[in-house]
Amino acid sequence: MTQSAKIITRFAPSPSGDLHLGHAYSAKLSYDFSVQKGGDFILRIEDIDHLRCKAEHEKSILTDLRWLDLKWPTPIRRQSNHFTDYKAALDKLESMELLYPCFCTRRDIINEIEESTRAPHMRPKFGPEGIIYPGTCRHLTTEEQQQKVDDGIPHALRFNTNKALGLLKAPLYWTDCKTGEQKATPELLGDVILARKDFPASYHLCVVVDDHIQMINHVIRGQDLYYASHFHRLLQHLLKLNTPIYDHHPLLATRDGNRLAKRDKSITIKSIRESGIGPDQIDELIKEYL
Repeated sequence: MTQSAKIITRFAPSPSGDLHLGHAYSAKLSYDFSVQKGGDFILRIEDIDHLRCKAEHEKSILTDLRWLDLKWPTPIRRQSNHFTDYKAALDKLESMELLYPCFCTRRDIINEIEESTRAPHMRPKFGPEGIIYPGTCRHLTTEEQQQKVDDGIPHALRFNTNKALGLLKAPLYWTDCKTGEQKATPELLGDVILARKDFPASYHLCVVVDDHIQMINHVIRGQDLYYASHFHRLLQHLLKLNTPIYDHHPLLATRDGNRLAKRDKSITIKSIRESGIGPDQIDELIKEYL
């Protein structure tokens, strides 16, 4: 599939709660950019997390975005309707022997990290998003993996990043609108989980597959996903998917420096519109949190 000459942006919320002012900022940036460039704006619903995503939250999201006067084509792509697309991507990575089962619980990982701090030669590695997974299950033999599976121990599928990097013939690059051309360094995130027992695919896998299928060529998203773009570039290369241009915007935060979150009901779009504030006042309200 070739890249479209027309600018195509998207906003892809997860219906796990009400949208807040930060979501409005991100959605409006994507929408306004597409309008300015004579392009298309696409709404996608990322509802792969069936435990947290609810129909009532999606309904609220649509109401909020319409109130903001955003428009998008239908039908809307919902991830829960496209498990086969993500399974095909996982199968391709599996055929390249880049996935391995990880049986570690969060407690197991914490225990190993705590133990490693007592041994200078085994100190944990840190990345931009915290401690990198120490690779405990990456070293299991095929027989050990199968025994754990046969024993019914729950597991996730992790991506073997170092092995994948060993397949590259040249460095990979991606473009950020603010910082320019970036050399991809996915090792900063370590061995990322791409699927779990209860979730057929993770955000990292779904987003690159969806963006390719929907021909998204300009992704505007929060600065918190900047380092994820390094990993996404590697997946795009291995799966032969298009690579969009990225624009990572600053995150809205309160005066004490806390990022806006769904749990903060005071700045949800719903609470804002119910307070009597009009959509034409949103831009000024956003500025108070930038």
